[in-house]
Amino acid sequence: MSRPSIIVTGADLAGEALALLDDFEIGYAGKAPTEDDLVALCRTHDPVAIIVRYGKVGAAVMDAAPSLKVISKHGSGTDTIDKVAAKARGIEVVAAVGANAAAVAEQALALLLACAKSVVALDARMHAGYWDKATHKSLELGGRTVGVVGLGAIGLRFAKMADALGMRVLGFDPFAKNLPAYIESVDLATIWRESDAISLHCPLTDENRGMLSAATLAQCRRGVIVVNTARGGLIDEPALLAAVRSRQVMAAGLDSFAVEPMAAGHAFQGEANFILSPHIGGVTSDAYVNMGVGAARNLLALLARQPAKT
Repeated sequence: MSRPSIIVTGADLAGEALALLDDFEIGYAGKAPTEDDLVALCRTHDPVAIIVRYGKVGAAVMDAAPSLKVISKHGSGTDTIDKVAAKARGIEVVAAVGANAAAVAEQALALLLACAKSVVALDARMHAGYWDKATHKSLELGGRTVGVVGLGAIGLRFAKMADALGMRVLGFDPFAKNLPAYIESVDLATIWRESDAISLHCPLTDENRGMLSAATLAQCRRGVIVVNTARGGLIDEPALLAAVRSRQVMAAGLDSFAVEPMAAGHAFQGEANFILSPHIGGVTSDAYVNMGVGAARNLLALLARQPAKT
């Protein structure tokens, strides 16, 4: 009797995760799977579970896998999974929450520091033979205010690091409870009005899509720093571009974008005061293992308590 199948919407999975899934046949969709790729794989292998790394899993993919019972995210964000379609089909969706929290929080801090200290611009000037000590002044973060939007595992870790820098930490998250004393829980209007830097750490929903817009950016302090390691859809990109060009926003450090991968000719490319990374915050050797193991353990736990589909 053949072993049940699991599909990974990626090209690989950590060895530690594969060891947990030894009772299953594992199929890989490659580095950039399309919906058609995933539908074809599901029709061929009829998986009982899908581990989602890249690409989107919607109704068509689910319908191509009659035995599918669990969709397990290799990470914390489930916005690439059609959860409404999954629920309608009795398919459980689970995320490896917190598995990459340290990695993403560190990326957010790196982007904040790079913006405040002009790291990229000064590096380029030095390599070009310039010495700008007499003319350049960077921004000191100690004593300034950072607004943290989203206080899950990543946001809380970032807030702790910001507090260690001596920053005043404002936090917004309607679902967060028992926050540490160094986080002042406030509404979004206060975040916009009082923050010298804003870091986004919330999931993308229909309600908060484009939350950083021309209107909200106009409410911010002039010279604010914007950091986003969450989801690109949280930001109205043309509005942010205009705000950086006008210096309403001093600099933006971005690890996620409305459309990924970023296509050549994107408006942010070549723009001064944008520091960009390719949604790499959660991609470290440690997080790769943690996310894979978390995704494997989650799907095994759910499969263990579900009856077989007939």
